[in-house]
Amino acid sequence: MNRVRILVFNPVLNVLDYRVPEGMTTQFGALVVAPLGPRQVLGIVWEPDRLEGEAVADSRLRPILEVLPVPPVPAPLRRLIEWTADYYCAPLNSVARMMLGPMAALRGGGTATEYRLTGVKPARLTPQRAAAMDALQGEQASIRELAELASVSDGVLRGMVSAGLLEAVTVDLDRPYPRANPKHAAPDLSAEQAAAADIFVAAVRDGGFQPFLLDGVTGSGKTECYFEAVAEALNTGKQVLVLLPEIALTENFLRRFEARFGAAPVLWHSGLKQSERRRAWRAIVAGQAQVVVGARSALFLPYARLGLVVVDEAHEVSFKQDDGVRYNARDVAVIRARFEGIPVILASATPALESLQLAESGVYKKIDLPNRFGGAQLPDIQIVDLRTEAPERGRWLSPRLVKELKLRLERGEQSLLFLNRRGYAPLTLCRHCGYRFQCPNCTAWLVEHRLSRRLACHHCGHEVPVPDACPECHAPDCLVACGPGVERIADEVAEIMPEARVAIVTSDTLNTPEKIGEFVAAAEEKLIDVIVGTQLVTKGYHFPELTLVGVVDADLGLEGGDLRAAERTYQQVAQVAGRAGRGEKPGEVLIQTRHPQAAVIVALAAGDRDAFYAAEAESRRDAGAPPFGRWAAIIVSSEDEAEARDAARAIGGTRPNLPDVMILGPAPAPLSLLRGRYRYRLLINARRSAQLQDIIRQWLGGLKFPQGVRVGVDIDPYSFV
Repeated sequence: MNRVRILVFNPVLNVLDYRVPEGMTTQFGALVVAPLGPRQVLGIVWEPDRLEGEAVADSRLRPILEVLPVPPVPAPLRRLIEWTADYYCAPLNSVARMMLGPMAALRGGGTATEYRLTGVKPARLTPQRAAAMDALQGEQASIRELAELASVSDGVLRGMVSAGLLEAVTVDLDRPYPRANPKHAAPDLSAEQAAAADIFVAAVRDGGFQPFLLDGVTGSGKTECYFEAVAEALNTGKQVLVLLPEIALTENFLRRFEARFGAAPVLWHSGLKQSERRRAWRAIVAGQAQVVVGARSALFLPYARLGLVVVDEAHEVSFKQDDGVRYNARDVAVIRARFEGIPVILASATPALESLQLAESGVYKKIDLPNRFGGAQLPDIQIVDLRTEAPERGRWLSPRLVKELKLRLERGEQSLLFLNRRGYAPLTLCRHCGYRFQCPNCTAWLVEHRLSRRLACHHCGHEVPVPDACPECHAPDCLVACGPGVERIADEVAEIMPEARVAIVTSDTLNTPEKIGEFVAAAEEKLIDVIVGTQLVTKGYHFPELTLVGVVDADLGLEGGDLRAAERTYQQVAQVAGRAGRGEKPGEVLIQTRHPQAAVIVALAAGDRDAFYAAEAESRRDAGAPPFGRWAAIIVSSEDEAEARDAARAIGGTRPNLPDVMILGPAPAPLSLLRGRYRYRLLINARRSAQLQDIIRQWLGGLKFPQGVRVGVDIDPYSFV
């Protein structure tokens, strides 16, 4: 009898055995549909010796119902799924689920019906229809997706179809993508760039696992270097994956990619429509998608002929997923390249300390680009000590920074002000009774957003209108904004320089690729004088007329107990400083701080990155922190506080007593209430020699918890809240 072991996508049952009926053939990696009680489940045929499962008598085996018409999951990807589940202490089927596309993509191609505006403009419109017509200009999608975009019900849009305001469009779900041409616009590289590109091209041509760390200053042309490796992969018929840390960066990247290769790459991120995800997934598994550019979720897709992986801005924290399967896409990308036997390039102007350590130990080959392309000079960096150069009362910009802003405006040059805090103010309170607006679902204050006149929680998304009176004492006109956000800084710029054209750049204002494209075009056409933004503007953008960068509060990132706080602050400030002086005109950076003696501020002022990283490495070594030690977190949560506390205490009470492992807690998490769930944490610090994952699995494996309790494991955590 032909029996198979299947990894099923069921949260309770991971592994089940089935029978292959006569006339049906299958192989390892095949996606199949199988019966489970009265229901049907999706699963992957797996090597039986690699999956632990309870043996079932042949007579009790039920037959597989269907082998889906898609290529089997390749062996290297199956090994990656196993490694990720083992390393990050995650369920195997939860990891495997990340390689799936939309369920409709598993059944084949075909057509779908989408809708778009007809251009008809009736004399009278209901308010909902008028709002929908404004929101859906240039959009085409399913009724449900359009309803989400327009924030109206499906019924409103179906009524618009009947009224002739929306028309149906038939879309071919498997239509091919335009082909990229590796010879379309070959760049003129500097000698340094050409030397780096030659190394990457040879690695792609020769094949085999080769990890590279491309360490280049901002403006050195790292993208052009690895584009040559992309071109070589295209020449040899291989697929390429380029990971970007944020969707916001894709628009700028797409422009550069299309200029180089004559066609856009295939996108993969959460912002795509279902029909777009379905089309992309099928092109990827068929090997027709040449270059895929995506967020971290693109890492687990089943590429048919993967030949190169690039992780751009590889230092970025957003490559670490903090819910579900808590993995770091930067590190898993290297492991995928190892299983696939292909090169991987980690590109950054401010590499993570862990990456630099691996380069120093010879695990990664480090490629340096120490100079900016075209003779452009790195900006002059100066420190503004806010203790001696204080802003005017009620303001946040120092006199020196204000003077330089005005000077740039007179010259017709652009400036950028960086503050990594969205909204107008991080806290709103009543001046009469002291009432503070707090999120009901999280241990966090509500942030005032004056552009939308809302108070919002940046953790769970809870929003309320800004009231006219205090909810506690009912006094009118008594609410006070405490502290600055980017909207408040933009208001200050408008007061100081009313003639300046100011753009606010955050994830709130640039929340679609179209808005990002409009911002980039306006900045390039010099329709913006001052950009006020969060970390969204610290990377990827090239504005030749931008000559001044002001860091409003360099100390903000140093707050809290994050062991990587200094490194993150250095990376963010160095990246945003790199936006200045990228053209022919020299750039200047003013860093406002109340702690000019802090090691990270001193290093930024001196431009001495190596000294900062050396000092940071020593402090991490002394603390047994990564990359010299291991950290892990156990997060316990429940909607019932007592239930979460008792479960955390039960875990703490059974902690192992080992010489190379230190366990802290349990204690309430700094963010003790998140999205309506009470949270407790245990932190584990272990030596590199400790078998950390095995210790955690054995520790938690024998414990039982109430149904409402969730216990998560975070290996190599980046967030400590």
